[in-house]
Amino acid sequence: MRWLVPTIALLAMPAAAHGEDLVSGLSQDQIRITSNYTGTNITVFGAIEAIAANDAGAIRDIVVVIRGPDADMTVRRKVRIAGVWINRDAMQLHAMPTYYSVASSRPLAKIAGKETLERYQIGMVNVQPESVGTHNPKKAEPFRQAAIADRAHAGLYSEDTSVEFLGNSLFRARVPIPATVQRGEYTAEVLLFRDGNVVSAQTTPLFVDQFGFERGILNFAHREAFWYGLTAVMMAALFGWLSSLMFRERA
Repeated sequence: MRWLVPTIALLAMPAAAHGEDLVSGLSQDQIRITSNYTGTNITVFGAIEAIAANDAGAIRDIVVVIRGPDADMTVRRKVRIAGVWINRDAMQLHAMPTYYSVASSRPLAKIAGKETLERYQIGMVNVQPESVGTHNPKKAEPFRQAAIADRAHAGLYSEDTSVEFLGNSLFRARVPIPATVQRGEYTAEVLLFRDGNVVSAQTTPLFVDQFGFERGILNFAHREAFWYGLTAVMMAALFGWLSSLMFRERA
């Protein structure tokens, strides 16, 4: 949430200056994770209002950014010594998003300049931690890139041009939410670009949480850690004993 405050503050003046309003919403604002959850898609939709007649020829683009809860990440670099791969260097990346997805109406490089994309942290290459475990940012850069590549390989970071315009002002985008996402509060930010500049934005919260039997087990594990561990050990021993009986009877 730390990055939303300056972003919204910067967006307020351009939006008023151009007289364009952005209205957006989500097909669902809560994702319920149960035992059979294998991932889902949410649809981000909206409209651009108050388009002036003399600005009808301006180039407008929509960018949708879904960002998950921040978490600290430790990235390690492996080196080969005497034919064996071992972990040698490590870097702490503080407050990196656990999930990050960008959908745009065109490739980002065609929507805005590099400085604008970096300022609003739009695009996987521009995802930055709040701080790193070193005073030398250049030393942390390879670790940041490795963390982004790893999350992308796991399907937790993505970037595509899936925003569709339905007429002059209506738009929609489908964003995948894989089964491996972390539970917590997400943010869905929709940005309106006009001729390469951000003129309006709207942010909507999205909640991902566990429900049902799984939620009960999770709460029990956090509230009664000792009894949860003891129960798990006893159940493992019981199932092991029952398995030995079954195989003994077959023999």
